[in-house]
Formats: sequence, structure tokens, C-alpha cells
Amino acid sequence: MQIKVLFFATLRDLAGAKQIQLALSGETVTVDALREELSRRYPQMAENISTASLAVNEEFAFGCDVITDGAEVALFPPVSGGIGQVDLRRPEVFHLPDAPIDHDEVIAAITIPETGAVCLFSGMVRGRTEKDGHIPETDYLEYEAYTPMALSKMKQVAREIRERWPLVQGIAIVQRVGRLKVGHNTVLIACSAAHRDDGCFEAARYGIDRLKEIVPVWKKEIGPSGEVWIEGDYTPRPEDRNEND
Repeated sequence: MQIKVLFFATLRDLAGAKQIQLALSGETVTVDALREELSRRYPQMAENISTASLAVNEEFAFGCDVITDGAEVALFPPVSGGIGQVDLRRPEVFHLPDAPIDHDEVIAAITIPETGAVCLFSGMVRGRTEKDGHIPETDYLEYEAYTPMALSKMKQVAREIRERWPLVQGIAIVQRVGRLKVGHNTVLIACSAAHRDDGCFEAARYGIDRLKEIVPVWKKEIGPSGEVWIEGDYTPRPEDRNEND
């Protein structure tokens, strides 16, 4: 069997390739068996492979899950972490732009005549960080994403928000990719509602926290002292699968 394997962030650097075509014996292979085979072929990153998240055809996969011929498999570390409207009464925005985010444009896209409140979280590039695993001074960040899966998981986050806060009207999840300098905006989560007490504050907080758990986006910090990929500490679980797709 033949499968395509994609490497992201730290694993891409260690493998020295963004993707490989992998020939395996038999008609199927399990996720655990694939990890073992990749660790044998890439001993320099065996530890990273053992802890990496793994997706098959843009959905999380685990242990005994079976991978079949022709599958696309992605390996990536814990995440660091198109604009469209599905319903005129419940507008949604999911986007991975490489240009600055226009906050007013996004807010306008998720408001309807009944909207009376919008809660917005906007992240930005820090120039200095005092935290383990980070470099102390940053010149710029480089963001990358597993684009098709990232967009799918953004939609999943929106569905989870609606299940928890049914009075939320519009939802926007926007994550920039590419090179971003200190002070540039990096991510935007916005939720609209008729009133401020209808869950928009809580929903926006949940949105950014959940994005950093399951949406495959990573950042590399680059500064005078070197560079480092920033990895999260959340390991996806079977219940994080997107059952609606």
C-alpha cells in the first residue's frame, strides 16, 4: 500500500521534508504500527513521533484505527494553539489569511439586525516573553497550518460553541499564517449575540482555548538568540473527532 505522510512544524524540520510517499506491505496498517515504522525510518525524531498528534484524511486517528491505501496522514505536535455564511441568521466566518485581519470587517460579517453585543478576542505577537520553552526576545513569528483540517476544526469549534451557548448569533474564527512581526495581530475570535448576557463573553473565551487544543496551527519564534517551535500541552482524544463531517 502507498500513503502520503505530511510533517508539520518540529517534525517537518527534523524530517527535512514537508511530505513523503510511503510504501508499506499489506493492504492496511494501524496508527500504532505506522508510528513504529516511521520511528524506525526516522530515529532522530522517534520521540517526537511517539507524542505527535496524527490525523488520517483530515481527522484525528488513534492506536488501533486502520489506515488504508491512498490515505493522507499528517503528523504534528500539539497545536500552539474562506469567509462564508452558512445561515443569514447565524453567520459564521472561518479564515486563514496571510494578510492583516480587518476587525471591523469581521464584526460586520457576524452581526445581524438583532445583534446588540459582540465580544472579540484578538491575539498579537509579543516582543518579549518570560516563559519556559520560549525565547526571551522575538523579532517575528512564522505561523503554519494544516489548512483543510484547520478549517474543518474551526467549524467544529463553532458547533461546540452553539451547543453550549445557543443564544450566540454569529461566530468568527480567523487565524493568520505566514511571517508576522511584533505587534501584528495573529488570531481573532468573535461572537455576537442580542445581549451581552447571552453567552458571547464565555463563547469567545471557549473559542480561543479550543482553537489552541484542536485546530492544527503552529508558530515558530525567531529572535536574536535563535528560533524555536512553540508546542502546546494538549493531546487530542477520540472525543475530539469531528463526528459531523
